[in-house]
Amino acid sequence: MTEMTEIADMETIPGESNNQLALTTPEAQPIKRRKKKSMVWEYFTIENVSAGCRRAYCKRCKQSFAYSTGSKVAGTSHLKRHIAKGTCRALLRGQGQDNNQFITPYNPKMGGSEPPKRRYRSPSSPFIPFDQDRCRHEIARMIIMHEYPLHIVEHPGFIAFVQSLQPQFDKMSFNTVQGDCVATYLREKQSLMKFIEGIPGRFCLTLDMWSSNQTLGYVFITGHFVDSDWKLHRQVFNVVMEPYPDSHSALSHAIAACLSDWSLEGKLFSLTFNHPLSEAGLENLRPLLCVKNPLILNGQLLIRNCIARTMSSMAKDVLGAGQEIIKKIRDSVKYVKMSESHDDKFIQVKNQLQVPSEKSLFRDNQTRWNTTYQMLAAASELKEVFDCLDTYDPDYKLAPSMEDWKLAETLCSFLKPLFDAASILTTTTLPTVITFFYEVWKIHVDLGRSITSEDPFISNLAKSMQEKIDKYWKDCSLVLAMAVVMDPRFKMKLVEFSFTKIYSEDAPTYIKTVDDGIHELFLEYVALPLPLTPTYAEEVNGANNGKTNESHYGNLLSDHGLTDFDVYIMETNSQQMKSELDQYLEESLLPRVQEFDVVGWWKLNKMKYPTLSKMARDILSIPVSAAAPESIFDITDKQLDEYRSSLRPETVEALICAKDWLHFGSSDVSNALVKMEF
Repeated sequence: MTEMTEIADMETIPGESNNQLALTTPEAQPIKRRKKKSMVWEYFTIENVSAGCRRAYCKRCKQSFAYSTGSKVAGTSHLKRHIAKGTCRALLRGQGQDNNQFITPYNPKMGGSEPPKRRYRSPSSPFIPFDQDRCRHEIARMIIMHEYPLHIVEHPGFIAFVQSLQPQFDKMSFNTVQGDCVATYLREKQSLMKFIEGIPGRFCLTLDMWSSNQTLGYVFITGHFVDSDWKLHRQVFNVVMEPYPDSHSALSHAIAACLSDWSLEGKLFSLTFNHPLSEAGLENLRPLLCVKNPLILNGQLLIRNCIARTMSSMAKDVLGAGQEIIKKIRDSVKYVKMSESHDDKFIQVKNQLQVPSEKSLFRDNQTRWNTTYQMLAAASELKEVFDCLDTYDPDYKLAPSMEDWKLAETLCSFLKPLFDAASILTTTTLPTVITFFYEVWKIHVDLGRSITSEDPFISNLAKSMQEKIDKYWKDCSLVLAMAVVMDPRFKMKLVEFSFTKIYSEDAPTYIKTVDDGIHELFLEYVALPLPLTPTYAEEVNGANNGKTNESHYGNLLSDHGLTDFDVYIMETNSQQMKSELDQYLEESLLPRVQEFDVVGWWKLNKMKYPTLSKMARDILSIPVSAAAPESIFDITDKQLDEYRSSLRPETVEALICAKDWLHFGSSDVSNALVKMEF
């Protein structure tokens, strides 16, 4: 460094004026010194030791260094080295207590191949002190959110990487990071529990049983509910390990643990699951529901069929029936996509033939049926290109025949309605049971038409699929219909229309079952004392505006005063005038639009229908699928991977639940827009 450079690096020392810093030689001209911002002066002070001689003293160890003699300035590089290289013993001793250091010494025992380069804070960048606890917290969040193995903190590559960023960071063990992940889970759980305490309605649960390589079962329990602002939520509540997943008590034990854990006893409205269960197992579940009459809607508040799994099973029938042609098309697509030159030739032929399709070829994932459908659909639109590809590429000899393409289009015609319906379940907005009443009914009707086809392939495939959709419809149609009644655009009219199409002369019997079930369920809500219902309490609190004046009238209207009087009013009113439900059913239908916020409509009309709106809120939160959105199209059963199966059940639950809460806690909220096309 030249002398002029060293002079430019001199700093304005606190407590000294610019005149004192000026060079004192007769030849030197007065210079206006700018204030420097080097961080080195956080560690050093300048003292005059003799005439024309000044030295820099370390604030920590009091060691002195040359700074200036006469007009010669030593600069600050050697001062920085004193701090950066870790030669200041006092600084080393104070590392754990002093948060003001700007660089740390290299420790070869902590990992890494060579010392890190010195890094100095630029004048424009803020100084951020190192925080070991915060780093541990962020590593735990990273592991949870991205499903990294807990042992990653002990991997040499990870240790070297972290030490290159911050040599001060202490190595973490498996046990340490496991504890940090569980601590993160407990913090998030506490926050969610506070939120759930304020939920005014009931809760619906879905159960998804996962297997493991240790023959253990893991029950994923997810809660569905509407909050006080009338927004739908979906949150994973528990992951319960069941040592005997095929036992009669496996699901009931897991649900009881969940209800106790979240203080939801008496608030469980419905259960949706897709695990084979005996009658004894079902009888263990029924007492857990808050609806006292188990015969309401033929007991369909226990939904034994998950619509996602039903549609995946139907899709497997389609793929199995066309496995030979699917293999031919898969091989053709593989040939095109296996090399860039093949792909270029394919695009060249497509452009020359002017094929209008905008779809692109891709290889399917055989564990997810939607990718196979999309592969077939794209290839079918590009069949002309495959037919002519051998003229441009003599090595291509896999072109399907016209009969093959015709069969592929037939397969697509069966898969498309399933794909469109299942895709609704993958959207961020939570679908309601209203949507799937129409979707399932439409699939049922389409298959009924296909059965009458003269083509034996189509007829036989349709029969196989209809057996499964018939079972789902038989087990779930009443609870789906109940949700449709809660939509002011349809009410009982869509139920009557749909049932007539399916049941013909037997339709009145099924329609009456829905009507009776709705009225019986409404009576259960009516039986709740009005002052004790959450909605009523909120409205009363809002009307009082927080006033606590306990006058004579306040005591008279308290919960302890006229509860029996409210019951009397309801009983006499029910005899003298129409109920809220009958009044709602007799009113005209709202105009049918494709997008309609049905939950929002009930929010706006809760004063008009104080009891019925609470029932609608609970009904509209019933989920139709127990599968997670990312698993909707899976063909194979879900299995916990080998690594997580080796962890403690408590740790598995913490990792899975915390990931859901961190990722979707604030974003998984729906405005319940129900899209239906006719």
